[in-house]
Amino acid sequence: MNPNRRDSATSILIGTALLCLGVAAGLVLAVQFRAEPTEAVLNPQAEPRTAEPLAASDPEEAEAVRVFRECRESVVNVDTVIRLRSAVDYEVREQQTTSGSGFLWDDEGRVVTNYHVVRDAVANRRELRVMLADRTPYVATVIGTAPDYDLAVLKITAPKESLKPIRVGRSADLEVGRKTYAIGNPFGLSLTMTKGIISALDREIDSPGDRTISGAIQTDAPINPGNSGGPLLDRDGKLIGVNTSIASPSGGNVGIGFAIPVDTVNTVVTELIRTGRILRPDLGIKLFDQRRLRQAGVLTGVMVAIVEDGSPAAAAGIKGMVLDRRTNTAERGDLIIALNGEKVRDNLDFTRRIANHAIGDVVRLTLERNDEQRTVEVKLRGV
Repeated sequence: MNPNRRDSATSILIGTALLCLGVAAGLVLAVQFRAEPTEAVLNPQAEPRTAEPLAASDPEEAEAVRVFRECRESVVNVDTVIRLRSAVDYEVREQQTTSGSGFLWDDEGRVVTNYHVVRDAVANRRELRVMLADRTPYVATVIGTAPDYDLAVLKITAPKESLKPIRVGRSADLEVGRKTYAIGNPFGLSLTMTKGIISALDREIDSPGDRTISGAIQTDAPINPGNSGGPLLDRDGKLIGVNTSIASPSGGNVGIGFAIPVDTVNTVVTELIRTGRILRPDLGIKLFDQRRLRQAGVLTGVMVAIVEDGSPAAAAGIKGMVLDRRTNTAERGDLIIALNGEKVRDNLDFTRRIANHAIGDVVRLTLERNDEQRTVEVKLRGV
């Protein structure tokens, strides 16, 4: 081997070894320095720094603080609870399966929440538990549900002094741009408050009952899973809506949340307390399939397929489709082309507009039969 090459290799090995030793020594010194500070860096006479008092709240902060203080005792947790027996020690343990929010409606212990918050408990006869703001839990009974409006009323037995009903406002007076506050239990974090504005009014959202809830409030106040059933409040601390859903592909808040308007809530909750169920306005008809109607060349209105015996529609002389069994052909039913003088676009439009009426209202239907038009008045029943 070339002596010069051997000497060069030896030099490299020695240099590498010295470098490693130097790094190791540096690490030891660094650790020792951190673990054992010298007296030069210590001050045995050190005391906490003088804290400055919090600045006075500006008007906007003071408003938010006031709303939270006034309303927090009206907001509750609503949990579905199941009991499981351990396979190890055979102990029975409780497990929370779903969680949402709600609020106290009156001083008799009635609680309002979303139907979808309690749906699992209702379907599987599981225990519902309501926890007040003071963290006291109470077993809840379901008084009534309205899936078409995503609302439910529960009842707890608690001391009257522990029950602070929420103040009820109006949603008919709302305007885009007004402040909103939401209080609820997102992700199980109880009594969380968020703030925003009304982003839009008269939105339409789907209900668990496969019907459309009209007049929904859109807000950018952050609403997340767990906020469902909680109150949407105005700057006065009055209820203006019940938080029900978010528009988000991820399930997290993106600034688009929806609430059921309080005017609807007030009507539905009152009926549930009175009767335990909610009746829908109804004519007593079933409509023909919209797609097939358009394929048949009927481009406007909705066609009546079936008229129920004894229904308001039958009393008004409305005619449904008639099947000729000999020829296996169907005679067309009445075509509804206008409701209260306004053109009917399709089945969904007609159904939504009927749903916006009250039981007992009289509606004017413009019908077309055999190329002739006539108008009839029908009084809506409740079903």
